[in-house]
Amino acid sequence: MRKVYLSLLVLMSSLSYGQRTITISTDNVVQTMDGFGGSDAWRTQFVGKNWPEEKKNAIADLLFSKEIDSQGNPKGIGLSIWRFNLGAGSTEQGKTSKIYDEWRRSECFLNADGTYDFSKQEGQRWFLQAAKKRGVEKFLIFTNSPPVYMTHNGLSFSSRKNKLNLKDGAIPQFADFLVQSIQGLEKKEGIKFDYVSPLNEPQWEWMPKSGDTNSQEGTPATNQEIYEVTKALSEKLKIKKINTEIVIVEAAQINYLYENVNDENRDNQIDYFFGKTKTNISKFSNVKNVILGHSYFTTWPIDKQVLSRKLIAAKVKQQPGLKYWQSEYCILENPGEAEIPGGSGGGRDLGMQTALFVARLIHNDIAVANAASWQWWTSMTRADYKDGLIYLDDGKSTGSTAPDYVRNDGEFHDSKLLWALGNYSLFVRPGMLRIEVPNQDEAAAANDVMITAYKDAQNKKLIIVAVNCGKEAQQYKVDLSKGTVKNNEVTPYTTSESSNLKRGTIQKTDNLEIPARSVVTFVGELQ
Repeated sequence: MRKVYLSLLVLMSSLSYGQRTITISTDNVVQTMDGFGGSDAWRTQFVGKNWPEEKKNAIADLLFSKEIDSQGNPKGIGLSIWRFNLGAGSTEQGKTSKIYDEWRRSECFLNADGTYDFSKQEGQRWFLQAAKKRGVEKFLIFTNSPPVYMTHNGLSFSSRKNKLNLKDGAIPQFADFLVQSIQGLEKKEGIKFDYVSPLNEPQWEWMPKSGDTNSQEGTPATNQEIYEVTKALSEKLKIKKINTEIVIVEAAQINYLYENVNDENRDNQIDYFFGKTKTNISKFSNVKNVILGHSYFTTWPIDKQVLSRKLIAAKVKQQPGLKYWQSEYCILENPGEAEIPGGSGGGRDLGMQTALFVARLIHNDIAVANAASWQWWTSMTRADYKDGLIYLDDGKSTGSTAPDYVRNDGEFHDSKLLWALGNYSLFVRPGMLRIEVPNQDEAAAANDVMITAYKDAQNKKLIIVAVNCGKEAQQYKVDLSKGTVKNNEVTPYTTSESSNLKRGTIQKTDNLEIPARSVVTFVGELQ
C-alpha cells in the first residue's frame, strides 16, 4: 500500500510538473511599443530598379503585407517601420569612390552643382511605394555619410579618426540636405517621413583597414558634433514646419549608450544627450525622446546578453520619459556551431537554428532592455552571409558579391528568421502596450521558453509571443491577473522547422502548447 501511495505521489508530481503556469498582468503596462522594422540597404537599389515586377511584388508582400489568406495564414510579416538609406553619392563617383563593392555604393539626390534630382535612388523609391501600398505605418530616413560634395576628403568614408567627415562650417548645409531630401521625397512619392536619423554608428572610424578602399559609406562623429548636427537639423525642420522627428544616435554597440568605453567622447550617450547637461537635446524641437542603439557584439555569451540589457534598461530609466530602440542588427558574432550553422555570421542559413538565435535576442532586447522598437539591418541579401530576411541568388549557388550577380534578375528565398520576426512584427503593432509577465528567470529562460505579452486596448486583443529554444515541447496554463479572454481561447501562429507563421487549431488558455524549437504567437480577444 505504501508503494502504491508513493507511486501516486510521483505520478501527481510529474503531472503538475509537466504543465507550467505563467502569470500575465494585463493591468500592469510596462511600455508602449513603437513597431518593428527593416532597412532597404543596399540591395533594393538593384532589385527595385531591375527585377521583374512579379518578383518585386512577391518580395514586398513577404516584408510588408498584413493580409491573411483563405486558410487564415499570413501572407507576410507586416513590418511597421521601413528604413530608407539616404545616399551620399558614392555611386556617381564610380571607382573613384574607393568603395570596392558597387552594391554598397549609393546615389545622392544632391548634385555637384547644388541642384536636386529626385529621380535617383529609383530602386529604393520603388520599395518605398510598395511599403506604403501595403500599409506600413512609419518611415525612417537615415544616412551613413554626408554628401560627398560636403565631406572633408571628398569621399563617403573617413580619412581621419574620431572626427565627422564634413568640411569645416558645413553642418548647416548637411542639415539643409536632410530637410531638402525629406521634402523632395514627400513631394515626389507622397510619403511623409516620421523619423530622420542623421548619423550612423559614430563610434566606428569608417577608415580603410588596408590600402585606400573601404567597404561602405560611413563617418565617425563625436558627441559634440552629433549635438551640433541635431541642433542645426532641429532649427531647419522648425523653419520649414516639418513634423519629422529626429532620432539619435544609432550607437554601434549598446554599451556606448550607458558607460564610458574609451574616453573618445563618443560614449555615455544617454547622459550626454538626455541627462542634466548643457548638451541635453530634448530642449530642441522635433527631437523624439528616444535613444537608438545596435545590438552587435553584445549578444554572446548569454550572460553578457542579459547583463548588458539590464544595464541599458537601468540607465534609460534614470531619464524620465526616455525610450530605447534597438535599431539595427544582423549576426556578426561567433557563437559557435552549437548555436548557429557555421558558428558565425558567415554562410547563409534559412533554417530554424539561426531564427531561434535571433528570436532570443528580440525577446531580451524587448523584455530586458525595454526596447520599444526592434529593427533588422538589411531586408535582402545576395551574400553568403546571415545578414538578410530574404535571400537572393542565381539558383545555382548560395550567394555572391560579384558585380553582376543577380543585378537584373534572380531567385529569392524566405527564411525562418523572416517568419520568426513576423511573430512579433505582424501582431505587435505601433501603439500596443506591453504588459508584465513577472517572475521569469532571464538566464534560464534563454535556453528554454521566453514569453512576452501585449494588449491592443483599442481592438481588445491579447497577444502572447513565446520563444521555445528548448528541445522539448512545453505546456502552459495562462493566469491572467485581471481580465479574461473570450471563451478562454487563443489562436496560435507558429514558426518552426515545418511551419512559417502558420495558423493552428484554437487552444484554451489553461492548456497552451509551445512546440520545441519554435516561436508561437497566441492571439485572443480580451473581455
